[in-house]
Amino acid sequence: MITKEQKVEIFNKFGGSEKNTGTAEVQVALLTKRISNLTPHFADHKHDYASKRGLMKLIGQRKSMLKHLQSKDQNRYAKLIKELGLRK
Repeated sequence: MITKEQKVEIFNKFGGSEKNTGTAEVQVALLTKRISNLTPHFADHKHDYASKRGLMKLIGQRKSMLKHLQSKDQNRYAKLIKELGLRK
């Protein structure tokens, strides 16, 4: 789970201020943080299919947000991918 302090840190880093929570960069960063928090759970609980479905939904949301950002602004997309380390 993401704490309020972690959210504010993400808002400041990717949105520029604490109030800017709606930009695509902030939303992708939040989804990435949630995904990275959920991933270790599946090392111990291989048969937790309900949570795995939730994880797949989060990954799909992030994918669609990234696709939208890529189509609108290639520079912002490339910068975000590099900062989050999503591609190799």
